[in-house]
Amino acid sequence: MAHPSQLGFQDAASPVMEELLHFHDHALMIVFLISTFVLYIIVAMVTTNLTNKFILDSQEIEIIWTLLPAVILILIALPSLRILYLMDEINNPHLTIKAMGHQWYWSYEYTDYEDLGFDSYMIFTQDLTPGQFRLLEVDHRMVVPMESPIRALISAEDVLHSWAVPSLGVKMDAVPGRLNQTAFIASRPGIFYGQCSEICGANHSFMPIVVEAVPLVHFENWSSLMLEDT
Repeated sequence: MAHPSQLGFQDAASPVMEELLHFHDHALMIVFLISTFVLYIIVAMVTTNLTNKFILDSQEIEIIWTLLPAVILILIALPSLRILYLMDEINNPHLTIKAMGHQWYWSYEYTDYEDLGFDSYMIFTQDLTPGQFRLLEVDHRMVVPMESPIRALISAEDVLHSWAVPSLGVKMDAVPGRLNQTAFIASRPGIFYGQCSEICGANHSFMPIVVEAVPLVHFENWSSLMLEDT
């Protein structure tokens, strides 16, 4: 999760997020090289005393400054498109979870089970136990098995919301009357925090998302207990 004074991304917890981090570094390096080159040209032009009043055109220079940006755009576009298709690809998910946004909480329904669903409310500051995080903890976490393809169906009951978990590389708008879908694979066990990322009213900042990735055996035990309680 994020920590105070953090400048970079959170640690990746899914293959897609790892790819996004690699693409970010790739694009940032290209931007850094371009910025350095442009700064060098500006400084050189300002400081030089040499001028040539007889250059009216140059086909070579025009070809270079046309082809070079095209090559740079291709170097950025190809990995970007690859990740875009990876994020849209959903093959045989092991579990499907429907997340509904409400003012101001989330409800989850495990559609592969007959009657497994619950509401997830933020735990108020006065009710937190030592070690829990303010404005991020919920009373019922969304539990998923690790290393398993998970399909999340996202919608909303009232206004626009957005279901986002940065460590998993997931962000999907929750639109009333529309069912959006996304997919992720938790590559390691852990607790991953997110928040509603679309302004949805007075308590927008008080509807956190908590995804807990556990081994498959622990998930089966948890689902059995939840079904017994219902």
